Amino acid sequence: MKSWTRFVIIAVSLLTSAADAQPTPAPATPIALEALFREPEFRQVTLSPDGQHIAVTLPEGDRTVLVVLKIGTKKPLSRWDFGPTQHIGNVYWVNNQRILFGVSEKKGSLDSRQPTPDLYASDIDGSKRIEIPNGNTYQILGRTKDDPNVLWAQRSIEQAFLFKLDTRDGRANTVASAPLEFGSFLLDHDEQVRYAIGRVKNNVLRTLQRQGDNWVTLSEMELGGDDFLMPIAFDADNRRVFMMSSEKGAPRKVILKDPQTGATEVVSENAISDPTEQIMSGDERHMLAVEYQPDRYTVDVINLTHPEGRAIAGLIKAFPKHSLAFGNSSSDGRLRIFRAFNDTDPGAYYLFDLQKGTATFLLSSRPWLSPESMATSRPISFKARDGLALHGYLTTPRGTQGRSPMVVLVHGGPHGPRDSWGFDPEVQALATRGYAVLQINFRGSGGYGQAFERAGYRLWGTTMQDDLTDGVRWAVEQGVADQDRVCIYGGSYGGYAALMSPVREQSLYRCAIGYVGVYSMPMMLEKGDIPRSPSGRNFLKRVLPESEDEQRAQSPAFNVDKINIPVMLVHGAKDQRVPIEQMEFLISQMKKSGKKPELVLVKPKEGHGFQIPENNVELYTKMLDFLDRHLAPRNPSP
Repeated sequence: MKSWTRFVIIAVSLLTSAADAQPTPAPATPIALEALFREPEFRQVTLSPDGQHIAVTLPEGDRTVLVVLKIGTKKPLSRWDFGPTQHIGNVYWVNNQRILFGVSEKKGSLDSRQPTPDLYASDIDGSKRIEIPNGNTYQILGRTKDDPNVLWAQRSIEQAFLFKLDTRDGRANTVASAPLEFGSFLLDHDEQVRYAIGRVKNNVLRTLQRQGDNWVTLSEMELGGDDFLMPIAFDADNRRVFMMSSEKGAPRKVILKDPQTGATEVVSENAISDPTEQIMSGDERHMLAVEYQPDRYTVDVINLTHPEGRAIAGLIKAFPKHSLAFGNSSSDGRLRIFRAFNDTDPGAYYLFDLQKGTATFLLSSRPWLSPESMATSRPISFKARDGLALHGYLTTPRGTQGRSPMVVLVHGGPHGPRDSWGFDPEVQALATRGYAVLQINFRGSGGYGQAFERAGYRLWGTTMQDDLTDGVRWAVEQGVADQDRVCIYGGSYGGYAALMSPVREQSLYRCAIGYVGVYSMPMMLEKGDIPRSPSGRNFLKRVLPESEDEQRAQSPAFNVDKINIPVMLVHGAKDQRVPIEQMEFLISQMKKSGKKPELVLVKPKEGHGFQIPENNVELYTKMLDFLDRHLAPRNPSP
């Protein structure tokens, strides 16, 4: 357990902002790729209800293990390890002495983790371990009032079920059901079932309100629709309900609604961003704050009359150069976990004590990296050619003057995900080697309201690519980018965009890098794990062009005659999301046109994105060599 030698507890006064005291930045120097892509020392930190212990998940090579540590010591009480490719996560404290957690398998760095069937419970000393068959399909809602070993949980098959889960023996007793797929329930403070939210056929989202023994539809919205009400928590009075409210596709607001009178009031909103999370008091009765990501990560404190709300506001002021992400708290509200991070600092966890007014340093994510060596990232905004406001991030090499060669880094998804401000090893690998990095949340990205996301539907290869083009031209106009030295790179949908952009703009880019990308829309409708499920097929039918002719027109593989720049292609042979047949088909189409990629990198044991550290080092070494050949940065790595 050598990683725990860095576990040091240091009291930090909220009046000194010690975490933000930084020396004058030095010019960035290339950081060793092995250091940048080394796994962080921990992934998840959760606090016990009494605030005496923390549960921490630790990446260790091809697995993630779990340890429980008493805060006042340096030694773990116990350890859980399920073997190769198995990753422990979603840790939940049942009570002060018992935890619940799931295990998942991650086949690629760009994949979501696939849960294994079972759930596990254990006392924190490692005793009384049990396996709950098929428990990883459960979602935990919270603790019950009548038994400290029993939790509220929910599960959806063809309809949603609410039940009480006994963590001592795994027994589940059903309490309610609702006619929803992927449904969830909201209980009031008296543990009465009041709402259910989920999907029905064709990806329609529906909110149901309980009236007696019946469910009544409160709100309904098709995928990408405009107006919807989603209850998220009850107010302390147990009558009014906090709801996410979307109107005409604008970013969602948090409102407080009285179900009896219909009266509503807006309690939190942001003109740019949807809410990402709400922060509740330790007793779960008071909403304290709402989190957003309009540009940097921000917290809107809505309850300054509550001592925990005032404490959150004070912490934000105490770390002015960092963003704070707040975790769970002790049940009495005295102690709360939070993480401080920024664009150059991967982040550290602290424990705040409300009574003492101090924040105690717990552990750092990547302590071997120096923030002073990293390139800085700033939020940007500009207007697309049709007047739509677009947002993103621009990272520039430190110590450079004038225009830099630039890499356009395109996120995957494309619908739902977005780029966010914070430390990114991939961005730093490029920026510390002389490349400006441009990340654009093009229309279709998540987090900016339903209308913004819907604006990208069926336009993957047209207007969404124009947004990227407009971003490049903006960076050139700003004097940041050298218009003769721009390359485009991305993974998954980003890999698609990397190859489709030079089809649409044949003179804008000098090279393109496609990483586990989609290159044929017709193939996407037939192969991979998305079309295997009804929800996946419905999603593709909603967001891809309707006719096969248009699908081909928006597919790089059917437009290789227009790709006249050097191309690098990367894929994992075990990719289930975007099978390697996508890349192979693109190469075959290029061959028919007398062309071929300059470089192809395939790893037989990787999936949708590389996750083996040495493979990532090889990937970015070859990528940087490729970029150096075609963009010739002014200060390349030695």
